[in-house]
Amino acid sequence: MTLDVLRPCLEGIVPAGIATCGADGMPNVTYVSQLMYVDQEHLALSFQFFNKTRENILANPVATVLTMDPDTAARYRLTVRYLRTETAGPLFERMKAKLAGIASHTGMAGVFHLLGADIYRVQAVEPVPGRELPAAWNGPALLPALRRSIDVLGRAEGLDGLIDVFCSSLERQFGIQHQMLLMADAARQRLFIVASRGYPSSGAGAEIPYGVGVIGVAARERVPIRIMFPASEYAYGRVLREQATSGGLAEQLETAIPLPGLAEPASQLAVPVLAGNHLVAVAYVESQHECHFGYDLEDALVALCASLGLAMHLLQCPMDGEEDGAGGPPEAVVERPGAALRVRHFSRDDSVFVDDDYLIKGVAGAILWKLLQDHAQDGRCEFSTRELRLAPALRLPEVCDNLDARLILLQRRLLDRSDSLRIEKTGRGRFRLALGRPVLLLAGEGG
Repeated sequence: MTLDVLRPCLEGIVPAGIATCGADGMPNVTYVSQLMYVDQEHLALSFQFFNKTRENILANPVATVLTMDPDTAARYRLTVRYLRTETAGPLFERMKAKLAGIASHTGMAGVFHLLGADIYRVQAVEPVPGRELPAAWNGPALLPALRRSIDVLGRAEGLDGLIDVFCSSLERQFGIQHQMLLMADAARQRLFIVASRGYPSSGAGAEIPYGVGVIGVAARERVPIRIMFPASEYAYGRVLREQATSGGLAEQLETAIPLPGLAEPASQLAVPVLAGNHLVAVAYVESQHECHFGYDLEDALVALCASLGLAMHLLQCPMDGEEDGAGGPPEAVVERPGAALRVRHFSRDDSVFVDDDYLIKGVAGAILWKLLQDHAQDGRCEFSTRELRLAPALRLPEVCDNLDARLILLQRRLLDRSDSLRIEKTGRGRFRLALGRPVLLLAGEGG
């Protein structure tokens, strides 16, 4: 028997017992806050206190662990051998995030402090006889849902279509109502939302720094981060505001795009979307219900995000002959007489304001400002991704520049904030700037 079938026992829902023996032969039995699955042969135990268990395991590295399945009450006795302690890195961060939820759930928030993740090799697994309950239904069958999702991803056209298909698959195939997809900006070490489902506002363009909260840690460490219980230190609105205030950045909060999300999520899961070693995005799902996302769903989303990451990477890397005039022009916004839109640009961070309301910043802001300047100078409305890639002012990297994702972000942000300014796709690698009102361009401080 391998640890794969015991993963429900390692969620921290039912505390595990651990028995150790000191150098003098005296046994000690206690509860451990968290066991965590590492792979088929290894698990991690939380190291929080310099206690008798720690003293014993350093003197005698063999221990016995008793676990229970929270759904069936099946019990298992594991013989384990201590190997090492990790105090940083992906495994440590996964355990730290999960322990925060467990501490909150058990009323121990502020008491539990993870000092390290102790790694053990599992030498034997023995079922303990006793009465068991029938297995509970745990949602839709995941393998068929995964197969159907990968099938439709393979038929998606364009990056925007791929993003929409992915979000729809999470909702329809896996029953996930609250979700976000955030693209990675490696140069700025931040993520920005390009799509969301289940919230009153889309939050398109909202940013999260690497290392902050479940999403940011998943991005920095490039591993899934899953929390089964509410954890206040991973509530994004509060964490970001405290971080900004402590760093003297409180004034910038007024120009930030508000993050969507549940006020008090009870379950959270963030999965990095990778293409090889390259971080492309992070998929984030949450629920108001505790213990909503298990190991099996985590595995399914990791597999789905692997397919998504490869497809995104290929679509975002420029190819020869990328421009295509196919596909009829969409219905355009017709310019009407009236008060001009006042668009102000600040060159220090390429932030753009429309009628004094913050719209966007960074590369997306620089793109919009260039399009509006070109339109003002020569009346142009038709553009191509090729010419943007060649524009020195945008300072795009030469390979896999994330341009398509920036255009999607800009398009969706304009849909959220303006009924007179649009970016419309007209073909592969081609798009149109559509204006419903005259535009007055203004340079802000540093512009």
